[in-house]
Amino acid sequence: MSGFYAMQRANGDWFALDEAGDFRVPLFHSAGEAMQARAFKHELLLFHPVLLDNVRLKTLAGENGSATHFWLVDHASVNLKRGQRVESEQLLRLVQDADRSGD
Repeated sequence: MSGFYAMQRANGDWFALDEAGDFRVPLFHSAGEAMQARAFKHELLLFHPVLLDNVRLKTLAGENGSATHFWLVDHASVNLKRGQRVESEQLLRLVQDADRSGD
């Protein structure tokens, strides 16, 4: 597994969709898929794909506490609403596994 990508600005801000006070962070299977979504969603133009590792994920999850949800965007979808919710604990395990396999 290669890992997951989230979108981050140069100042460190993460891209998230605000849904009535809950924040949904879109995740992508590859940097290429993230860039494809970026080309079709003008809100993403200031963001670039960043590979999630243990440290980044903990920082990202802690920024908004329990109000942060992760959303794995369907492969090659430019519509950020197409995908599935990923629980924080599940995502943390997947990222840790990817980190270990990359060593």
